[in-house]
Amino acid sequence: MALTKEEDVQMMLVCKTHLGTRNCDYRMKRYVFRRTVDGIHIIHLGKTWEKIMVAARVIVTIENPADIIVASQRPYGSRAVLKFSQYTGALPMAGRWMPGTLTNQITTKYLEPRLLIVTDPRTDAQALKEASYANIPVLALCDTDSPLENVDIAIPANNKGKESIALLYWLLAREVQYLRGTLSRTAGWDIMVDSFFWRDPEELEQRDEENQASEWVAPQKPAEDWNAPAGGGDTWEGTTGDASWDAPATGGAGAGDDWSAPAAAPAAEGQNW
Repeated sequence: MALTKEEDVQMMLVCKTHLGTRNCDYRMKRYVFRRTVDGIHIIHLGKTWEKIMVAARVIVTIENPADIIVASQRPYGSRAVLKFSQYTGALPMAGRWMPGTLTNQITTKYLEPRLLIVTDPRTDAQALKEASYANIPVLALCDTDSPLENVDIAIPANNKGKESIALLYWLLAREVQYLRGTLSRTAGWDIMVDSFFWRDPEELEQRDEENQASEWVAPQKPAEDWNAPAGGGDTWEGTTGDASWDAPATGGAGAGDDWSAPAAAPAAEGQNW
């Protein structure tokens, strides 16, 4: 497991956390390392790692973890938010943010948190606006083009890739558990980053169907014994004897009928239709 800054930075490189966008907000220039030939801004991962450590210390200072809201309207961050809340005790709000959650006391879902964590300041703009009205500190994952209004602690990173978002929440949850003392830094964390990755439901259904199709085996028919008598042992010998096909039929309702005879008169004669 990654126990040093260098190993964490290597994991960020694998998950493409350093890739920004072509646009750059003037307040995010301090976190940009350089710009590629294609015009994409590269984020300084050393500063990203330092900001994650700062954010973890802020989270630990809150005595009740339930006073922390982790919000993500971006689908790629929904699973990471739920997993982060599972391991840290925070309150997840994946999906649509209900307007008035932090400002309207009449609503049944009214909350008064002490800290708000958002995945993207642009998609979670409603949550940021309400947090500013309620004087709630905000911690956000910010890309190079993210606006920093009402953001108190910005973690510079790629907040558009599912691997990058998952890794950032995984690093944050691990550091929080280290500082709380629930995990030992020497032992590491046995939870894989893969469990934080967002998974497409359609892709999972297709994979399940493929697995079921590969596991299905056509039922094998029992081997037939061609020497055995047909019909469960029935024999046709002696049933008809030496019957002749030229002999007249015997028995039955129409036995002995002469087909060349004229038809019988109808029962009700005299009625002319």
